[in-house]
Amino acid sequence: MEQWLKDDERLDYLLAEELRIIQSPSVFSFSLDAVLLSRFVNVPHHKGQIVDLCAGNGAIPLFLSARTKAHITAIELQDRLVDMASRSVKYNELEEQITIMQGDVRTVSTDLGIEKYDVVTCNPPYFLAHEASDKNLKEHVKIARHEIYLKLDEMIYTSGRLLKQGGKAAYVHRPERLLDIVMAMRANRIEPKRIQLVYPKMGKEANALLIEGIKDGKPGLKVLPPLYVYGDDNEYTDEVRGMLYGDAE
Repeated sequence: MEQWLKDDERLDYLLAEELRIIQSPSVFSFSLDAVLLSRFVNVPHHKGQIVDLCAGNGAIPLFLSARTKAHITAIELQDRLVDMASRSVKYNELEEQITIMQGDVRTVSTDLGIEKYDVVTCNPPYFLAHEASDKNLKEHVKIARHEIYLKLDEMIYTSGRLLKQGGKAAYVHRPERLLDIVMAMRANRIEPKRIQLVYPKMGKEANALLIEGIKDGKPGLKVLPPLYVYGDDNEYTDEVRGMLYGDAE
């Protein structure tokens, strides 16, 4: 196992998918948001082309590989995360299905090709650049969580360029950015079709938003039932436990 790891890295389990992922406390670990998005998005079962933008250490491509046989291209800006994701893919022997690429989401459509992809996913930076004033934030974390190198509308613009007509884009973000997301999606010919709000528990405000749209789709938005992460006992709900541990579909 040691030959797969560097410095302070560890090999964690993705229990529901029976896979492993390389993570490091000095960078950051994937969050529940990555799990939620990978289960929310509609993907082709057998063939097709998927792009995951802002891939981080490759969690979403790994999660998706358990749901589809389509090829997944993962785009990540930061060198160290690209290296970690690449080693995770090799460890799980998924090189034929998952390609990890270093690239800038703002310009990557020039390299990948226009209107070639069936699905685009993204767990993007959530916070505006000026909110990254905490000096204690590690640089890797700051770039991943704040719009320093990538703004919301730039990410959605790239999604629109990559998607085929009828292709799907799915994002996880913060509820307060909903109107910005919808406006940017429509400006790039991605019609919002499904939305789900995620709540830490019943009685609390939503703290995550899942949204999926179709390139050149017809208007008509379906609002799914709310998803609660924790129950009154402060344990994961059955739905979330199933996503994490494979106890339920």
